[in-house]
Amino acid sequence: MATLAIHGGAGTIPRGSITEEGYRAAREGLRAALAAGWSVLKEGGLAIDAVEAAVVALEDHPSFNAGHGAVLNERQEHELDAGIMDGRTLAAGAIASARHIRNPIQAARLIMEDGTCLLLSGAGADDFARGQGLAMVEQDYFTTPLRKQHWQRAEDERTGKLNRSRTEAEKHGTVGAVALDDAGNLAAATSTGGYTFKRAGRVGDAPIIGAGTYARNGVVAVSCTGLGEYFIRRCTAHDIASRMLYLDTPLADATQNAVNELKGDGAGAGIIAIDRHGAISLVHNTEGMYRGKVSDDGVIYVGIYADDFGAE
Repeated sequence: MATLAIHGGAGTIPRGSITEEGYRAAREGLRAALAAGWSVLKEGGLAIDAVEAAVVALEDHPSFNAGHGAVLNERQEHELDAGIMDGRTLAAGAIASARHIRNPIQAARLIMEDGTCLLLSGAGADDFARGQGLAMVEQDYFTTPLRKQHWQRAEDERTGKLNRSRTEAEKHGTVGAVALDDAGNLAAATSTGGYTFKRAGRVGDAPIIGAGTYARNGVVAVSCTGLGEYFIRRCTAHDIASRMLYLDTPLADATQNAVNELKGDGAGAGIIAIDRHGAISLVHNTEGMYRGKVSDDGVIYVGIYADDFGAE
């Protein structure tokens, strides 16, 4: 049974912090990403192609912290991370701290296909993507007015000029997709700009296979969102797969246990996952998570808050 799930980041998302226009735009972005991935699966395509297509759509949408719309680091620059994994073979590819690749997940996919390495960073990632003929852009392509505002608020918070705490949604975010195709193949993909005002050169969990991204046929595909350092320490995505593989833990329990542990660490977290049967888990320990799913009936479900998840 073909199944696809996506996320656009989890965090403290007070209802008043998102305008009605922003709310509608984010939901439309989620729908577009599901449609892009589902167009692959409904024709009998591979899970790896579906997650790539879904994440490309999320990277192209300014509502989310990946690609166009990525956050700014301490130097007001964009450094992008992405990772992808094919559960059929455990092949994976990733990039970190890329600066000019329009769609980082496409570069990660090409690294996976190339097979001579798994992770490229910085100028090396950009050079590889350029050599492969991927679309390259200047830094200002990624910048949006909202991300400039978030950077300024972070600067004001640092200097004591901000009289309120920033929401998690202002600080960080990630996009991701997991899929099961008709042949039973699983795949996962994750992409992010990191967090606002991050130290230059910092790398999160999205490109770290086993931390923020993991897929293994016959078990599960996982994509995570939240402050990456926590996911790296716990190897969260691989931990979920290991619980399911070695302890026969059900998907719902494995993912819920993971977000509960992260909450105990003080981390806001969200996880999307699909098991070998097509069961979906969309869990978070935060007020909201941009998320969506679609399966064999073709009905698209999207939501942002805990109580607004439903069919479109």
